[in-house]
Amino acid sequence: MKKINLLYIGNKLSQHGLNKTTIETLGESLKEEGYEVVSVSSKKNFFFRLFDMIFALLCNSNKTDYVLIDTYSTKAFWYALITSQLSRILNLKYIPILHGGNLPNRLQNNPVLCRLLFENAWKNVAPSNYLKTIFEAKGFTNTIHIPNTISIENYEFEERKIFQPKLLWVRAFATIYNPVMAVEVLFELQKKYPNASLTMVGPDKDGSLQEVQQKANDLGVFVHFTGQLSKEAWWQLAKEHDIFINTTHFDNTPVSILEAMALGLAIVSTNVGGLPFLLTHHENALLVNNGDVLAMYQELENIVTHSEEAYLRTKAARKFVETMDWNRVKEQWNLILG
Repeated sequence: MKKINLLYIGNKLSQHGLNKTTIETLGESLKEEGYEVVSVSSKKNFFFRLFDMIFALLCNSNKTDYVLIDTYSTKAFWYALITSQLSRILNLKYIPILHGGNLPNRLQNNPVLCRLLFENAWKNVAPSNYLKTIFEAKGFTNTIHIPNTISIENYEFEERKIFQPKLLWVRAFATIYNPVMAVEVLFELQKKYPNASLTMVGPDKDGSLQEVQQKANDLGVFVHFTGQLSKEAWWQLAKEHDIFINTTHFDNTPVSILEAMALGLAIVSTNVGGLPFLLTHHENALLVNNGDVLAMYQELENIVTHSEEAYLRTKAARKFVETMDWNRVKEQWNLILG
């Protein structure tokens, strides 16, 4: 049987201290499944990265069956637009993988560019039903839902019968993820629980780390900043914490939340973007409105004072995330790449 050749275009920047993105996780899984995968780009500079992507397309055009394109909503949107149009010129089937939590605004603000990118795609792959619904409403009926995936056997579920206010935050320090809110929540929490703690894991993406550190100093609270950690390192760190908080302004289906669910952490998140399609309030997580510090504090107190209910939610979360195991999800990829 002929091997299928994939060219995967995205931000492959973990070697520069940023979190691994889907190009590195899904790309490796597809390789293990038997696909031939060439992936770009690890160039740090925006223009060098774009050139690297274009060069890879030109060099591999005669042996590529599908081009996978990680598609974001802000600056990296331009990578997807340019490489998709070059794929069209080269007569290559391309598949945008929709990651940007703010893509609905991009559809609204740049309808012509979005039609060029998404209408001509072989398929648009939405990791959340939220984006699938939005794209279909805009007329992109070539959109299918394939969830972000994890290998569930790598995650040890920690049974927590009592929940302490030990908070864990895992994300890049960037304005769209609102990391300052985590510090403000800790400040409120320590008024009642002086021993409450917060660990923040992730690289600095846009200078937000300094702002968060300054906020912690201004409020007089101690925050443990670990910097960038490997997945395995933060999984171990999770054992020392009980609650995972997600403070983002925009989001789709963050893998860090899937991982936290698999590890047995109680989840409290803002209800933005695709998160209400992933998390069900009072079933497998607790949700608050965007930027609502006091509401997040109240839900954290709810977890600490009602540990039995919190434990049941963590069990439901683990059961839910097991449906996103690679061994299940890979069949959906095989169908569209077959």
